[in-house]
Amino acid sequence: MLQQILRDMYIDPELLAELNEEQKHILFYKMREEQVRRWKERDKQAKEEEDALKRTVRPKQNNGKHIQWLLGTDGEVWVWIMGDAPGDKPYEQISEELIAERARQQAQKEAEELWKQKEAEITKKFRDAMAKEKARIVAEKWKIETEDRKAAKLMEEKIQEELKKREEEERQKGEEQIRQQEERRAQELYLSLKRAQQCSQHNEKEDHDWEEQLRRSKAADEERSHKARRARDEYQRQSLRAIQKGKVAGLSNLFQAPGLNTQQEAKLTNVCSMSPLTLTIPTSKAWERPPRPFSREVIIQWFKEEQLPRRAGFERNLDIVAPWFHGIITRQEAEELLMNKSEGAFLVRVSEKIWGYALSYRHQSGFKHFLVDASGDYYSFLGVDPNRHATLTDLIDFHKEEIITSSGGELLLEPCSQTKNPPDYSPLFE
Repeated sequence: MLQQILRDMYIDPELLAELNEEQKHILFYKMREEQVRRWKERDKQAKEEEDALKRTVRPKQNNGKHIQWLLGTDGEVWVWIMGDAPGDKPYEQISEELIAERARQQAQKEAEELWKQKEAEITKKFRDAMAKEKARIVAEKWKIETEDRKAAKLMEEKIQEELKKREEEERQKGEEQIRQQEERRAQELYLSLKRAQQCSQHNEKEDHDWEEQLRRSKAADEERSHKARRARDEYQRQSLRAIQKGKVAGLSNLFQAPGLNTQQEAKLTNVCSMSPLTLTIPTSKAWERPPRPFSREVIIQWFKEEQLPRRAGFERNLDIVAPWFHGIITRQEAEELLMNKSEGAFLVRVSEKIWGYALSYRHQSGFKHFLVDASGDYYSFLGVDPNRHATLTDLIDFHKEEIITSSGGELLLEPCSQTKNPPDYSPLFE
């Protein structure tokens, strides 16, 4: 089941809801590991293709250009955040000054362009007027005589002085008009940039909220990863202790003989102590297991075909059903059975979500449910593969001495027995 989830990189929401928090963390950690492995594999393949392409294409001449980033004391690329460094002005003040300066520079630039046009018009206007006046004076006959020429010269100078005065006045008037227009334009640009800044701040607020959400998501990812690593390390320590005790199977070929011996088959007719049941144990698998359970009938068939030969649910070395074993019951039914039990009470029920079981546990503050994967040739909690048990009974007995999770400290202390007659597992053995 775990290999299928990692292959598809998808887990059904209903199945995810069956997992406890630590199993979710570990499963998330393993999916992340698989993502990183695939990424490294694609990156390696891309580099190999790039190297192959470089060998076939003539290398280009190196122009000597390169980029080198300035690094900080921490070895990372140095970044200056405006307004955060010691001595920096507040961001709002810096932003306000930048907006005002940009508005002033733009207005000044536009004013210079207007003044060039205005100055060209004034110069042309008075140059033309001077030329016309000179032409008129030359045309006068009285300029021929000396005194008249002197008077004409004086008149010409007077006219030139008057024209220069008028030119200067018009220049001042034009400059004043340009200055007023520059101020109005600067105010318009300021208001425009201010509105743009407000829109930008609104977008920045949305970006900040998104970045805050992303930061929290990354922090949650890191926390889940840390919990998963911690849980995985704890499971590895449990595995070492279990291997030393000879209670955990580390091989994948644990079940090479699917059938029971003749003596065991003969004794299974009186398995249920509460109700006599006739059990039919298949000796060979005559069906192909679907990817996932889709009905109670197919779950019952799976149990009879694959689990009975492995003595799933039986006491160790005895041909009776273990008191903690239950049939295909729901999570709610399991919690009702455990409701009045003390902490440490537990039962194992056949899962409707995966090919395996669900271990329901009475905790001090409520209930916990752990999925047990039985789709392979061993039994282990879904998402946790260091502890591989040869039988379901081995898994239960192991966790009577070793905690299930380091954070919860769950020990299986008291089995929750049957309350129905016939027992709820009777369809599995009919």
